Amino acid sequence: MKKILIIGGGAMGSAFTIPCLDNKNSVIITEPYSKRFIKNLSSKNKFHSALKINLPQKLKFRKFSNDLFNEKFDLIVIALSLSGIDFIGRKLKNLKNRSPILVLTKGLKYEKKKKRIWTISEQLNKNYNVSNISVLKGPCLAKELARKNQTSVVIASKNIKIAKFIGKLISTRYYLPEYSKDVVGIEVSSAIKNIYSMIIGAGQSLNSSSNLFQKSILEMKYLIKHFKGKDETISGLAGVGDLYVSAAGGRNSKMGSYLGKGYTFKNAKKRFMPNDTVEGEQLAREIAPYILRKIKKKKIPLMIDLLNAILNNKKLKTS
Repeated sequence: MKKILIIGGGAMGSAFTIPCLDNKNSVIITEPYSKRFIKNLSSKNKFHSALKINLPQKLKFRKFSNDLFNEKFDLIVIALSLSGIDFIGRKLKNLKNRSPILVLTKGLKYEKKKKRIWTISEQLNKNYNVSNISVLKGPCLAKELARKNQTSVVIASKNIKIAKFIGKLISTRYYLPEYSKDVVGIEVSSAIKNIYSMIIGAGQSLNSSSNLFQKSILEMKYLIKHFKGKDETISGLAGVGDLYVSAAGGRNSKMGSYLGKGYTFKNAKKRFMPNDTVEGEQLAREIAPYILRKIKKKKIPLMIDLLNAILNNKKLKTS
């Protein structure tokens, strides 16, 4: 029996405990921030308010503390939001053992000083000297995973043996990992699909959305190549697969539909989605300083139109 620590008690982190437990691992979950999820996970029935299910009784909840990092785990999983990466990086910096790290978090970080974009694994490695990092991405809705619907994901690592070791720990009949060495391509693709799902959502018919989908794929392919990722990544689970799921439904696509109807972002957010986090909007603001200065605008017109619409609170041109 292997020992797994999952840091982050939100929907995805909690759903991820289920295949880990079904593969006969000892699983501990901890939550540094959310009082709501701490209450969910520490309750007797372990009812998770975001997933709307009772988590398995075998799941162990531990209060977040530095003592956790003195223990030996076979795998440490990071399932925090992007805003929590620096926090957990500082904790992992002093990790005594060399446990493999698996990052579920999706996103990119712009560093003003060096005027470049970091993936999450690069951020953890460069800023906090965290090594042995793998990433898990792909078309995975937390609620569907929690209900054991068949799900395929990709684990990327520079060391494919570590990726396959992790795959053995978490794979089940319904949770099926593939493997890749293209860590950068996988991370960039899984992040920017949130922006492109907004763009596709702006289409006001299946015909227009399918056209935007095809053009989005071409732009994503260009961006992945710019960041030194591999072409084939765009046609895989972290590319087309993840984009399809995001564009078919979800908050980014929903916001895109309002932009396509002529609303500005601020008006649509206030009127229709006041309590929802729109990851595509957050990422757009994060990477805009780099994209608008460093990338040829003619190569990514859809991305440029969306960035300008969000940054300047104007109507989306592609609508």
